[in-house]
Amino acid sequence: MCIRDRLYSHQAQAINAARAGQHVILSTGTASGKTLAYNVPVLEALLANPRARALYLFPTKALAHDQLRGLRELARDGLDEKRFGTYDGDTPRGARGRLRREASILLTNPDMLHLGILPNHTLWVDFFANLRFVVLDEAHVYRGVFGSHVGCVLRRLWRVCAHYGAAPQIIACSATIANPGEHLRRLAGVEPVIIEDDASPTGVRDFVLWNPPFVDRARTARRSANIEAARLFAQLVQSGIRTIAFTRARRVAELILVYARRILESDAPEVADRVRAYRAGYRPEQRREIERGLRPGGELLGVTATSALELGIDIGDLDASVLVGFPGTIASVWQQAGRAGRGTRHALSVLIALDNPLDQYYMRHPGELLGRPHEHALIDPGNPYILELHLPCAAHEIPLS
Repeated sequence: MCIRDRLYSHQAQAINAARAGQHVILSTGTASGKTLAYNVPVLEALLANPRARALYLFPTKALAHDQLRGLRELARDGLDEKRFGTYDGDTPRGARGRLRREASILLTNPDMLHLGILPNHTLWVDFFANLRFVVLDEAHVYRGVFGSHVGCVLRRLWRVCAHYGAAPQIIACSATIANPGEHLRRLAGVEPVIIEDDASPTGVRDFVLWNPPFVDRARTARRSANIEAARLFAQLVQSGIRTIAFTRARRVAELILVYARRILESDAPEVADRVRAYRAGYRPEQRREIERGLRPGGELLGVTATSALELGIDIGDLDASVLVGFPGTIASVWQQAGRAGRGTRHALSVLIALDNPLDQYYMRHPGELLGRPHEHALIDPGNPYILELHLPCAAHEIPLS
């Protein structure tokens, strides 16, 4: 984590609002320093009151582990690193008891909160009684049915906190969405301060729309987008351009890697082993190894990935991003594109179209893609079909009146 001498104005606004005891949502672009905006007020509170506690919620285990690394770097001169850790399915059982007793900052995900922490809240009495902050990172991910479930989990969390006399303050971070304040109100049931003016620097970005050519005279079928992606990925890597290629399926990420390696073994064998795939299903140590390889000084030149790397995991300064097919939302387009060219670096982003009506529409109407505003994040924690699944959980945790 790079600590500058001065904060961006949006970071300063978020930190000051948090210091004033307000709920906050910070909605700015990729690599705009949102992590610092919640780590600073949390660490200040812990230094002022060693009994204070903070709960960090991330949508994926990989993101939690990456943020733990940055937190260690930031706090190494002021806090014992034993006072914070990740609590998820990868956490050894021996470490879980220590974290329950000693952790000042607990980094976890909504699934573990739902399955492992809230049902056993009597083991966490000291933690919940002193819970000062709840951080919701990548809050834009919590939308649709998944987000509605997370909204119910958070309401169960507030009940447990109230049972032990705590009323934690919420700091949320999100990629750019159309309704950050409304989204946090629905998600967590609080009225936040909204900070949207991104003051971080941005570099030049070339955005290319790549439509695979037709393969028949009737012009009814196009060349495989996966083959196109593999060829482009291999050429970029061969040219020394550090590249990430996003796909929508795990199998496709592996296939593009196989195709690209075949090309590289023929044309540039010296770099054929410097590309990897990254997806859910890998062992934790494999994921950590790939993440280290992508950072500055790492040995990797390229990675094919699912949306697991779309979130704010620190993968260093990449030069190009390749999107294999429209990822479903405008917000995801810019999240994935923004994984390359962080800061003021010149970047290349390429969207390779699939042979479906939506992708082909954007190829013919690029202004509709590049000029369209970000979508609203929509959830409904009060949906009766979702609510009826959480009411028994809530009743198990604390009896319902």
